[in-house]
Amino acid sequence: MDRIRRLHGRVRSYAWGSHRALAELCHRPSPTPEPEAELWFGAHPSAPSALWLDDEGVETTPLDAWIARDPAAALGAETARAFRGELPFLLKVLAVERALSIQTHPNAERAARGFERENREGIALDDPRRRYRDPHAKPELVCALSRFEALCGFRRAERVHESLAPLRAPALRGVLDALERGGVATGFRALLELADDDKRAIAAEAARSGARDASPGAELVRRLAADYPGDVGVLAPLWMHHVALAPGEALFLDAGEIHAYLRGVAVELMSSSDNVLRGGLTSKHVDPAELLANLHFETRPPEVLHPAPTSRPGSRRYAAATNAFALEVHDLASGPLAREDGPGTAEIVLCASGGASVRDARAGRALPLPRGAAAWIPACAGAHAIEGAGELFVARAGGEANGA
Repeated sequence: MDRIRRLHGRVRSYAWGSHRALAELCHRPSPTPEPEAELWFGAHPSAPSALWLDDEGVETTPLDAWIARDPAAALGAETARAFRGELPFLLKVLAVERALSIQTHPNAERAARGFERENREGIALDDPRRRYRDPHAKPELVCALSRFEALCGFRRAERVHESLAPLRAPALRGVLDALERGGVATGFRALLELADDDKRAIAAEAARSGARDASPGAELVRRLAADYPGDVGVLAPLWMHHVALAPGEALFLDAGEIHAYLRGVAVELMSSSDNVLRGGLTSKHVDPAELLANLHFETRPPEVLHPAPTSRPGSRRYAAATNAFALEVHDLASGPLAREDGPGTAEIVLCASGGASVRDARAGRALPLPRGAAAWIPACAGAHAIEGAGELFVARAGGEANGA
């Protein structure tokens, strides 16, 4: 239980993923037959990572089952109590080749209510109509590994009105009136509650208008219209802030914040939840009413985050307003990531570039950690050091309370 071990991540294939990015990160042949969108490292029951029980990964066990054997040893007593014996975070690598859904995530109260309601209704956890797959909130932190584009948060009502007004679609008149009358919340509700035929007509007009317009917003509309013809979500760049993150920059998205990822590769750390409420730009289940019920409509620009130095040389931490997780990045060129004692809470370490090895005093040998690989460090691990060259992402449970 106290050994540091390799984790085998679970690849999730979705239509918006890449045929190359994740395979090349993990030294696998590319292009892959299916688009690979996400690489999961964690214990979420829908796709738990496999914990290596030997040095070659021949014998493995699901991480959630391993933690359940002794949650206090695996997670730390404080984290095990706070999160009912479950790993509270999920670490992912995202590879976004084309835009993925306009979405938000519920807060803890709404997640618990929605999960219980859908259980009573008899909707299976793997049913495509299922919106609440667990009873947990899903705050998330996304950190760019390449240039990473996203739409995030609502623009001011007057800016949205200004962008929509040139579109010659009769069905938009009611949306424009609603914007003027009640602001972004009323206008966006009016858009999503339109009849399907009206939505398709607006999307078609947006595509035609975008072809005549050289503005950045119109270029994004054209891109979305090419991937999602007839989807009124192609208007998202006119409603939301466009953000382009440079490598190392990040966004923190709390419950109720509208967003859509457009392109790029990133590390994403979130609470261990798979609750997604979608409003467009997807072939998956869309529920505009549930999306609207969970959104907040603040119109402040998104804050781009940069990591701040910690007490350990070479380590920097991203600010995240949650007690479920914390994310650090460590530059091995500044020295090893070393501890005389265990971390006190569970950690997953991802080697994002270069290569590293973990020297675990109890194991008496070095554990290779090549680029794209991750290691599980239980709370009860003893003295250890991670050495090599490149960059590590360190995800830990318990937020600021457990950081060094």
